[in-house]
Amino acid sequence: MQVLRYLPAAALVFLAACAASPESIAPFYVSEMAYQAWSCEQLSQEQPRLSSALAAAYTQQSNARSNDTIGVIFLGLPVSTLSGSNIAGEIARLKGELQALQRASTTRNCGIPMPMPAEK
Repeated sequence: MQVLRYLPAAALVFLAACAASPESIAPFYVSEMAYQAWSCEQLSQEQPRLSSALAAAYTQQSNARSNDTIGVIFLGLPVSTLSGSNIAGEIARLKGELQALQRASTTRNCGIPMPMPAEK
């Protein structure tokens, strides 16, 4: 019965290893220098591509987080994180690229709106 005493602590350790929510992932810094030579038209064409990729990554990361939670509850393991489905780095990179694109757009006075995926 002493094992039951440590169960809550063990559960917390495993939950800490779960995939992060996409909203909580901070962006990586990406320099806007990569976009320095781009025209406003090119920047405006890149924005929907990056936003779409980020939205798809948000969905994948949300699924990984849910699967990790279920895996920890039933198996005691964060299955998505262990299988490589956790794509926090990709989300951070895409957020950083969108921010760099926004800075380049602002510098060039392009006026391109840069919405982030909806927070859930």
